[in-house]
Amino acid sequence: MNRLIKTAAIALFAGAITAGPMSFAAQAANVEIQAQGPVVELSIYETIELEPDIATIGAGVSTEARTAVEAMRMNSVEMRRVINRIKELGVDEKDIQTSGINLNARYDYDRTNQKQVFRGYQVSNRVTVKLREIEQTGQVLDALVVAGATDLSGPSFSAEDDSAAKEQARNRAMKRVEERAMSYANFAGYDDVKLLSVSESITGSGPVQTMGRGMMAMDSVAAAPPVEPGLVSTGVSISVKYEMVSADHSE
Repeated sequence: MNRLIKTAAIALFAGAITAGPMSFAAQAANVEIQAQGPVVELSIYETIELEPDIATIGAGVSTEARTAVEAMRMNSVEMRRVINRIKELGVDEKDIQTSGINLNARYDYDRTNQKQVFRGYQVSNRVTVKLREIEQTGQVLDALVVAGATDLSGPSFSAEDDSAAKEQARNRAMKRVEERAMSYANFAGYDDVKLLSVSESITGSGPVQTMGRGMMAMDSVAAAPPVEPGLVSTGVSISVKYEMVSADHSE
């Protein structure tokens, strides 16, 4: 005879408690799972560190002029020089992406007359660049400043293909969570656990080291800046439910 079991982050119950149906929706389908014994629900996160093979940087140009048209034209000339330099450094066109173009009026505040005085227009244009030869990141940053970039951001590091590392993290996570479930089962007087459900969320590889955002004047870089890629991490987070079972009911 089945009786309802309340499941929480960890649901442990003493005595002869049985469970009713638990429903899990997958689109329009429902899956009914029957549990005859206490249920333990656990969540675990496992990460793997790996060497990055991608460095992402941002490069931009800002120009000012009296009219919007003049500011835009000046900016286009400067930005084209920067983009051409990026391509000359061996970066594929598909790895260069415009991330933003902004046009804004500029004003100065006249304290004497207490009013805003129109100064002109400022145009800023930024691109995001993916570098696949990360050991050249420092030289690329230096070259971009020489080419006319007035602000840089990054680098952020990542791994283009972290599927093998994620699989390793997944295997570790499942082993750890089963061992933990068994520990709870043994503590509660049961001999084994039976898997009821698994859900997973994935985290992408992320940067572990960045340079500060901000303006960099051309004379502020005397040599290529040192860049250390370090390691990035990737992983999975899983939530599982196990039924605690006795040896004579493990099947």
